[in-house]
Amino acid sequence: MDGKGHIFVLSAPSGAGKSTFIHRLSEELGRISFSVSHTTRPPRKGEIDGRDYFFIDDGTFDRMVAEGGFIEWIQVYERRYGTGKAWIQKQVDKGIDVLLDLETVGAQKVKELYTDTKLIFLMPPSAEALTARLRGRGKDTEEQISMRLSHARHEMEEWVKYDYLVLNDDFESAFQKFKAIFVSARALRDRMTDIARKALDTF
Repeated sequence: MDGKGHIFVLSAPSGAGKSTFIHRLSEELGRISFSVSHTTRPPRKGEIDGRDYFFIDDGTFDRMVAEGGFIEWIQVYERRYGTGKAWIQKQVDKGIDVLLDLETVGAQKVKELYTDTKLIFLMPPSAEALTARLRGRGKDTEEQISMRLSHARHEMEEWVKYDYLVLNDDFESAFQKFKAIFVSARALRDRMTDIARKALDTF
């Protein structure tokens, strides 16, 4: 692979399957890094600092904001989440693709800063299906589920701002479409320039 890497952003309502898609992609596709966000919320059971999130306090978050250390940051449910800038730029410069898992507001902020960012929205097939998934994972109370469903409606109204939509009605079919977005991006002319020139030089 040649040239700079691309930045991809994946957005979806909570419970739509983002984590499953990301983990499967990491197993099947090389030269891709997954951005780990900073957050002021405490870790949930099973989450590991540096793998799931960088768990930091409010003072550290404030300092990073003041120093311009975030590409974007957002407040959700009284907690803040931010995407670190320096690490992402380093990956892209090395020709490695970067995938960010962000809310819709954060996704638009990244797109404004890096205009060639590819935005992907993972959409559940229905409110009923999303409700069943949220209840099935057993992480949220009924009150939290109701709040997440209300927020999901707001997020899904933003689909028109995305480059790609993937409907997660059948996991295998949806995942193959998701993976194809990354594979096709790697065949773009700007990523293949040196390889094409080397091939041409043999004639």
